[in-house]
Amino acid sequence: MTPSPRLLLTIDYESWFALSRRYDFLPPETRFQMDEEYSRRAIDPILEMLGNSKITFYLVGEMAGWYPELPEKISKAGHEVGFHCHVHRRLNNIHEIEKDLNASAEWIKKYNVRGYRAPMITTVEEVYPLLAKHNFTYSSSQYAPTGVTIKKGSIWEIPASTLPLLSMPDEFNAPRNMNLKLIRGGEFPYGSSFMSGLFRPIVYKIIEREFKAGKSPVIFLHPYELVRPLRWYARFAKDLLRDPSLLPFTFHKVNFLKDLLRNFPTSSMQDYIKELS
Repeated sequence: MTPSPRLLLTIDYESWFALSRRYDFLPPETRFQMDEEYSRRAIDPILEMLGNSKITFYLVGEMAGWYPELPEKISKAGHEVGFHCHVHRRLNNIHEIEKDLNASAEWIKKYNVRGYRAPMITTVEEVYPLLAKHNFTYSSSQYAPTGVTIKKGSIWEIPASTLPLLSMPDEFNAPRNMNLKLIRGGEFPYGSSFMSGLFRPIVYKIIEREFKAGKSPVIFLHPYELVRPLRWYARFAKDLLRDPSLLPFTFHKVNFLKDLLRNFPTSSMQDYIKELS
């Protein structure tokens, strides 16, 4: 069954410093102090922006420990709560992935979390049996052309959207992340907030075209693109100097979000999968 077209808008709910790899292995209490309650303050304005639209939030697990009200507020507002790792860092080792899943097992069970998105949308093929073992039903941890859905055993992979500019790819095995190999292969990963930072009008036009073609684009944003952290550029200046490619993730995208919500119906990933199944 082909689901009715909708925008699969998602938010990777992570702290302002998650963009930089410099903080990945700091002690948890240090990361908590660095957050300065930003993640707690940002959730209410974002839920207000969304209004009656329903989307999926992929929540970093340690933040559910810092602020237990986060998954509660997301769920009560009618949105889907997904899992975006326990600690936001690159996870390519299956044993480390399982440790990460176990670290958030309690709140994952409490909120009946069934969706997984790997950090930086990069994972390994071996993750899918592990997700099935932990009672997930789907992942969104690859990039692929809009409308592609992949069954990995009992797990659906619903990728972040790309636009194929050359031929349609014929293999969809992890990792399929946003890198030069993907772009050289002729795919424009417009689902990434990196691209909506650099090419907002183009990304909007692609979403519009794909929607009219009966497809359901998968795109993601971050909380710090919608609600400014305090002293954002001053605090992040050193990271931007080290890696200027992070700049598009720091652009303010409230107007982009408003345009999307005004012009496209949205739904959670879970509701999409119900139609898909």
